[in-house]
Amino acid sequence: MRLEFSENGYAVSTEGVSIELLPKEYALLRFLSRNQGQAFSREQLLDRVWPREYPVERTVDDHIYRLRKKLAPLDGVEIRTVRGFGYVLTIGGGGGDPGKPSAQDGELQEQMREIFVKYHRYGQGKSMLALARQQDVLGFELDPFYAVYTRFVQGDVQWLLDGGGLRPPERLYWLLLFFLFAGKPEESLAYCERALASGRLPESQHREVELLNILDLYAASGRPEAALERLRHTRERIARDPGFKSFETPAAVSELYARLYMETDDERLQALEARIERLLAEQPFLREIGSFQIVSGLRRLRAGDRKAGEARIDEGLGVLDISGFVPIKLLGLFRIVQLCRQMPVPGAAAAVRRYEGQFAEESARCGLPGLLSRIGRELEAGLQG
Repeated sequence: MRLEFSENGYAVSTEGVSIELLPKEYALLRFLSRNQGQAFSREQLLDRVWPREYPVERTVDDHIYRLRKKLAPLDGVEIRTVRGFGYVLTIGGGGGDPGKPSAQDGELQEQMREIFVKYHRYGQGKSMLALARQQDVLGFELDPFYAVYTRFVQGDVQWLLDGGGLRPPERLYWLLLFFLFAGKPEESLAYCERALASGRLPESQHREVELLNILDLYAASGRPEAALERLRHTRERIARDPGFKSFETPAAVSELYARLYMETDDERLQALEARIERLLAEQPFLREIGSFQIVSGLRRLRAGDRKAGEARIDEGLGVLDISGFVPIKLLGLFRIVQLCRQMPVPGAAAAVRRYEGQFAEESARCGLPGLLSRIGRELEAGLQG
């Protein structure tokens, strides 16, 4: 059972029943729906639903009272009072469902988590999302990490900004990833360096920013030599720890991207491409395949072959569409636009116009243009503790 929110007006519906809400009732219910099953205090709800306004706690109670009356026709939709704390939205009833004993089967829950791990590894974001949407029907509980990760995969920036029940260090990481390819490269690089210096990121996420995410930003900020210096550190870490084996291909793609900003001869770039193709033969993961094809297309553009370059780039973007990883497609478009703006070859200006349009469309789907300043404020607050 799912609530459907109208994008044109303030209606909510489920199973053929629709109700009309006032704007703040709609905003409150949508926030609770995004965080279904999580309790929020009145103060937290005021902060999330009435930002930069000055209502009193009674405002929340009044809106909850009216919402409950309007939601009465929707079976299974309930805003419960958490005594001494606040409110929580439940959909489809609470507690164990006698019709879904599989939800209590620990072995099945672990097997479902392993399926998500495999889809994650292969870069099959659409498969992950399809499975997550069927958890009620299939009778399993979504692993806490993948409950957040599936939001990231589909580019749900608003959910991340609204909190989503995340601890501040985790929230800082996810918002940082979106800022990397939404802001100016120099600003994004500065935030990355500050986040690493602050030590506020969770350990595993700190490593990913340090060893991978920051590499392209050095290149796009006009410091490709710094990217290659970081790459040496990344490769040393991969060599020491087999657990970082999955970083090998994206690190090689970042090296190819960084070298496009330099006076690297095309023969050396082709040799690096051949090495990446061998890695992909061992690990044919959609994210890495699409990302590589984009950067490979940029090499062809740099060499003056616009037709072959754009064909290769479009092929890579198509693979990323198939993968369903919205942030990775945004990263691919970021790479294209940043390099083409600085590439002194025929046809670069036309490529910039074409791919900037695609980048703007993809960003708009996530709501990034209107949320970027808020992400910046959240990052500042997170880095300052």
